[in-house]
Amino acid sequence: MAAISVTPANVRSYGTTTSGTAGGTITAGLAVYLNSSGQVVSATNAASASAEIVGIALNGASANQPVEYHVGGLFDPGGTAAVGKVYVLGTGGGIIPVDDIAGGEYVSVVGVGITTSRILFIPVRSGVAAAGAVA
Repeated sequence: MAAISVTPANVRSYGTTTSGTAGGTITAGLAVYLNSSGQVVSATNAASASAEIVGIALNGASANQPVEYHVGGLFDPGGTAAVGKVYVLGTGGGIIPVDDIAGGEYVSVVGVGITTSRILFIPVRSGVAAAGAVA
């Protein structure tokens, strides 16, 4: 499986949302975290060693623009999910199935596929890199 192919217009929250100010370019459907200034920025796999994923961007934004993001419950990732599959943070803030993690990538859980169009957001930052590919 590959990263969820996101159609930004289809990303929706069915749970709790909040908003903030973008600390850089944000794309709807990507995982986000708060930087040291409290701004919302796209999460990357490398950053997940020290940063907790706080949500999924619901709209696109440029630096210093408002961004709304999903923080709890079910969300539509804007693409197809697999029921029962655990999803994690991929490179560039994308959401990938856990079995697509490569050796050396940090393991940060985004959630679990509940239906083919919904993921239950359950963020977990392990702070450790996978020793090898996860199977």
